[in-house]
Amino acid sequence: MIPSRIATFAVNGATKYGAVTDRGVVDLSARWAKDFPTLREVIAAGALNRLAEDAARHPADHAIEAVTWLPPIPSPEKIICIGVNYPDRNAEYKDGSDAPKYPSMFLRNPRSFVGHETPLVRPKASAQLDYEGELVLVIGKAGRHITERDALGHVAGVTLCNEGTIRDWVRHAKFNVTQGKNFDSTGSLGPWLVPYLSESQIADVRLTTKVNGETRQDDRTSRLIFGFRYLINYISTFTTLVPGDVIVTGTPTGAGARFDPPRYLKPGDVIEVEADDIGVLRNGVIDEVT
Repeated sequence: MIPSRIATFAVNGATKYGAVTDRGVVDLSARWAKDFPTLREVIAAGALNRLAEDAARHPADHAIEAVTWLPPIPSPEKIICIGVNYPDRNAEYKDGSDAPKYPSMFLRNPRSFVGHETPLVRPKASAQLDYEGELVLVIGKAGRHITERDALGHVAGVTLCNEGTIRDWVRHAKFNVTQGKNFDSTGSLGPWLVPYLSESQIADVRLTTKVNGETRQDDRTSRLIFGFRYLINYISTFTTLVPGDVIVTGTPTGAGARFDPPRYLKPGDVIEVEADDIGVLRNGVIDEVT
């Protein structure tokens, strides 16, 4: 059985949300916009599965080829990204350090992401555009000081991220990576949101990243240094998590910067981030037009 897939997309310049089926895209916003203007309100109401069930009763409104994919969550309050969260990724730094005691993290702004099948933009400021495939948790229920026991009850769904990075710009300062993580349109989210059903759905997901068909990253979420329950507990200690918040949970070893010589992205490349029972997030690369 194909899991439910709920997407945000555009048709003729209008932003919509709906269910992606083998028949095409069912426009749920056309039927539910009065109650839920965007997918973020759907999530806040805990209505993802309700709308997925409704979609099964309707024919497709749009061919898949007719839609422009957008990041699934419109205007999230927070996009929280976790760094160095796979064991081999820590070893990749070759600094002799033990696994970290606490997770590294940083924030990204929504403008730094595009949707599925929209090209990433290599900025004129740097040619060091890199890829990072990651699994993403989307928060569905608000909370502060959430216990690990209750953590996954706050998850609405999962999606994918190519957490594109401008490598030389993450080294401009001594203590932060913000600059290199927030260039416009350098990362992607999507292609859709798969509603969270149970811990088994995300406990041991195979996550891969391919560039032009070549597998560069390949690992499983069961190997995370900081698991999903811990991340939600830890993050909610210092900030209130709210519906629509995005937690990008870390990338495996194999990013382009770690090759010798580095293998950065260039125009014409195609990156595919894939995870079991979620899908494939695919993007090309173009140069910034000035």
